[in-house]
Amino acid sequence: MSETLKYAISGAAAGAANGLFGAGGGMVLVPLLTRWAGLEDKKAFATAISIIAPMCLVSILIYCLRGSMDFRAALPYLIGGLFGGLAGGKLFRKIPAGFLHKALGILILYGGVRQFL
Repeated sequence: MSETLKYAISGAAAGAANGLFGAGGGMVLVPLLTRWAGLEDKKAFATAISIIAPMCLVSILIYCLRGSMDFRAALPYLIGGLFGGLAGGKLFRKIPAGFLHKALGILILYGGVRQFL
């Protein structure tokens, strides 16, 4: 399989997860960026964010056009998310990649268990 095709499949999988679940693109992209693109772990986390951001904008546009979004309900989360994103971005360099992988795995497991309960 060509490298370009691998990357396009990775992006499509991340976009589908993002569009269907409102999140999850990073869960798909980080492992694929490390395995298929050969990126170092921390670079894969950062690169995934740069890929996910435009996908989120597309998803937001589609949700808005279909009347599925409540900006009033989202605003407090957005404000908190901006501060959390700033703090996370500043801490990113100080946290070992292995810890980031474990933390992401725990969050994924937690979310999965919550969906079944």
